[in-house]
Amino acid sequence: QLHLVASGGGAVQFGGSLSLSCTASSGRLDFYPIGWSRQAPGKEREGVSCINTDGSRSYFGDSVKGRFTVSRSRYASTVDLQMNNLKPEDTGVYYCTPIYKCDTGWTSRVTSDDDTWGQGTQVTVSS
Repeated sequence: QLHLVASGGGAVQFGGSLSLSCTASSGRLDFYPIGWSRQAPGKEREGVSCINTDGSRSYFGDSVKGRFTVSRSRYASTVDLQMNNLKPEDTGVYYCTPIYKCDTGWTSRVTSDDDTWGQGTQVTVSS
């Protein structure tokens, strides 16, 4: 399976912003919808956002709706997750992966049983 790399994480204060990037070794991410998920220590994996193949549709979990945006860069080299107004509960390891279908229900279909998410990036938000 294709494993993607999420990068750009770091430590921020409450209300701060971070931008994460998803990259594939092939250099292209326009063949499949892309999903973002996160997982905090001892907690279940949570679907964050997904974006379709051409970037015309994107969806977000209720906990991040209105604060996060997702987009595709020029030439589809990356999928970027812009996180604004960050809260301590946003803390976790963020992952990206190709997915089968991106729709309004995708974030609710993410489970902790899937081990295909590849390399994640740590996001820590302090109060």
